[in-house]
Amino acid sequence: MGRNREHARVAVITGASAGVGRATARLLARRGIAIALLARGRTGLDAAAEEVRAAGSRALPVEVDMAEYDQVVAAGQRIEAELGPIDLWINDAFSSVFAPFQQTRPEEFRRAMEVTYLGYVHGTRVALHHMAPRDRGTIVQVGSALAYRGIPLQATYCGAKHAIVGFTEALRCELMHDRSNVKVTMVQLPALNTPQFDWLLSRLPRHAQPVPPIYEPAVAARAIVGAADRPGRREYWVGISTALTILGNRIAPGLLDRYLARTGYDSQQAERPADRDRPVNLWQPADGPRGRDYGARGSFGGRSHRHSPQAWLSRHRLVTAAGLTGAAVGVLAWRRH
Repeated sequence: MGRNREHARVAVITGASAGVGRATARLLARRGIAIALLARGRTGLDAAAEEVRAAGSRALPVEVDMAEYDQVVAAGQRIEAELGPIDLWINDAFSSVFAPFQQTRPEEFRRAMEVTYLGYVHGTRVALHHMAPRDRGTIVQVGSALAYRGIPLQATYCGAKHAIVGFTEALRCELMHDRSNVKVTMVQLPALNTPQFDWLLSRLPRHAQPVPPIYEPAVAARAIVGAADRPGRREYWVGISTALTILGNRIAPGLLDRYLARTGYDSQQAERPADRDRPVNLWQPADGPRGRDYGARGSFGGRSHRHSPQAWLSRHRLVTAAGLTGAAVGVLAWRRH
């Protein structure tokens, strides 16, 4: 977007059937942008498409497994043929496992990496295939504070998000070398109230939960759309917890290791026991043809924040970085005692 607003407005969102992708589709639809919705689950895709159309925009739901490159290629060709030139591509699809690494099977780890990391690689490659010849377009990589700070029980997710950062930084340098006008930016998100905690493969004894503070998916959606509007910045941090996590890890990673070793297991589990009959979306979508529509929000609405100081932080990022660094030092020093 940014300089591309004058061109055909077509956006692609991966992982669009639920959670952050679903919330972002709603927000973009209000702008009249045609949206291609990519995901595996038919039920969620159809519901998301109806929301886009109800907002007055065109919608193209496409069933795609982002781990399968040929499927992503075919989706890109269909989008260009039916909606027009792709202006914005948002990579958001992921899957993961809640479990200690030694309890995660090799095939599960591989699958999660293929969906989450390689899915971003495949999406970026297809986006560039269409954008680079036109010398315009924006790619937004939806990330997490865990792209910079690994936590226990989420080795698969943290590994994939770390990999996305390295891949994106390398790509950005190449685009700058080529003097390309295609922009790529990242948005690092905090804990969110999304349906992932109801469908990710979990071997935890209690129900998985996001670590507070928890934000609503709409907070993430606003940040993603804002990043698409201003893709010249290399990345955006959303939420005070994201900023403190990233800065704290830069200052005292060893102290965070010890703190998370003590608290990381309990803080990621709710009081209620895990439901052993819950759906698992690692291999098949939880919202398949006979599944239910999960929507954007998860089951932690009573504990979630609808707003974040992210907009102010973005406008004052130089001053804020210094202030947050001091805050991070103070928090870490307090945790040591």
